[in-house]
Amino acid sequence: MKFSFASLFAGLVFGLGLIVSGMANPEKVLGFLDIAGLWDPSLAFVMGGAIIVGLVAFTVARKRTLSFLGFNMKLPRNDRIEKRLVIGSMMFGIGWGIAGFCPGPGLVALGAGEIKGLVFVASMVTGMMLFEIVERKRAAPTQSPGPQSRSA
Repeated sequence: MKFSFASLFAGLVFGLGLIVSGMANPEKVLGFLDIAGLWDPSLAFVMGGAIIVGLVAFTVARKRTLSFLGFNMKLPRNDRIEKRLVIGSMMFGIGWGIAGFCPGPGLVALGAGEIKGLVFVASMVTGMMLFEIVERKRAAPTQSPGPQSRSA
């Protein structure tokens, strides 16, 4: 029960932070991304604050073997920049620029009953399912044709 309550609390704080900061508003996000037009730099401060919090959290987490809830720490270990990472990042950025949502704000919009949120989350889930299908096919061992026996 302790884990469920902590997850619920973290999700509520995160969602509230997205609403208060304006990141759940696609028009505000698109204004931030419109550097050639009426650029709105306010989300740069939100992102800067998030980066600082993340840096502190990861610095503390790297020194621990257990989480604050008593679970084993499982931090990413790969620090290589690969083609797949770059392509995925570009796809994320293009989607963010088109919709004005990323996953967190999209879920907030869905929870608020916005049609744009529903379309975004449905598209995101579809993309995740397609990715999973491609990954499973990619990871499946290839069947090489073995010696075939002929019967007369």
